[in-house]
Amino acid sequence: MRFAWLLARRYLRSPNRPAVLRLVTLLAVVGVASGVATLVIALAMNSGFRITLQDRLLGVTAHVSISRPGSEALSNYSELAERLGRVPGVKAVAPAIYITVLLSSGGRAHGVVIKGIDPVLEPKRNEALQRVVAGTADFTPDSKGFDSVVVGKMLADDLKLRPNDYVMLTSPAGHMTPFGMIPRSQRFRISGIFDSGFYDYDANWGFVTLRAAQNLAGVGDVASVLEFRIADVDRAEELGVQLAREAGPGYVATTWMDENRALFRALRLEKLVTALFIGLITFVAGLNILVVLAMTVSDRARDIAVLMAMGARRQQIQRIFVLLGIAVGAFGTALGLIAGYSLAWAAGTYRLIPLDPQIYSVPFVPFQPNPTDALWIAAAALAISISSTLLPARSASRIQPVELLRYE
Repeated sequence: MRFAWLLARRYLRSPNRPAVLRLVTLLAVVGVASGVATLVIALAMNSGFRITLQDRLLGVTAHVSISRPGSEALSNYSELAERLGRVPGVKAVAPAIYITVLLSSGGRAHGVVIKGIDPVLEPKRNEALQRVVAGTADFTPDSKGFDSVVVGKMLADDLKLRPNDYVMLTSPAGHMTPFGMIPRSQRFRISGIFDSGFYDYDANWGFVTLRAAQNLAGVGDVASVLEFRIADVDRAEELGVQLAREAGPGYVATTWMDENRALFRALRLEKLVTALFIGLITFVAGLNILVVLAMTVSDRARDIAVLMAMGARRQQIQRIFVLLGIAVGAFGTALGLIAGYSLAWAAGTYRLIPLDPQIYSVPFVPFQPNPTDALWIAAAALAISISSTLLPARSASRIQPVELLRYE
């Protein structure tokens, strides 16, 4: 091995090599480095989107929800919440009502989803209410008796709303009069504006008290769903089955995975497709290594013949060119890993690539480089590099010294 590595280094670093061979070697190194760096950055971006979306979704939505699809509401939500809250793994439980209403102010209107919450329990478990950027998350009625509502920043900007402004919420769940069905309308005071960082919630959601939501929906003291936060979000499906069983017949559990399954399946598929297509860059770089070795064999044919005439074995000649290809691939892989992780870290830390949050739900491209990806990326790049050495190395070992040196 020492003999083969010595010659491989001399062939790689020799100043007497043809200029075209030096250029092709440089291109092979750059090709491997480019493929590896691009793959690292693409995977970091995919992981960043997945982790960021997951964290923000889990911050503003329930991990597990219990409801009764066959009926309209949960009349025993207090007793049920107290009983299910004792299930091991449950951190918090709170009742909620969801109702779609028309929010209007100053001649402008917008359809929003209003969530009726327990003002004591919800702010402790919902990160949206912990990120109030204007006003406060105080649901106490004002001096005139009007209930309070907390809305998202995008919605507030769109309708030019500020804390202490008054808005009208109109619910389609109306009440019957001699003139027909009339929608329920109620005036609310904007007590606070939240910025969850998730566009769908900031542009289309609002929070009121459970009692106010019940009045808008025209129902009594009921809840439409019980929402749970659990200690281990990866056990949501397992714990959901247990909670539905503990709740009794007719209750169904829905997890955050069920509600966002299509989104995360698309991200996983995108990661696979990205790895395959960008991996082709490294494959093409491997072909460059094959060209480098083939040109080196042709350039060093007489040297190889002399070595074999002096007693060098064919396996040693093969090993020289295998090591030469590995050196080119390893150097390119190392450069690519350093460049890829450096660029991904810088882009993620300093948020270098802005995005339209209305389309991508986040205002910048999040990069989350995974150190373990370096292992299989490096292994794949080196495997391609080694595979590219086999044909030229075999060709070098089959040189016939007598035929090549006959006329020297």
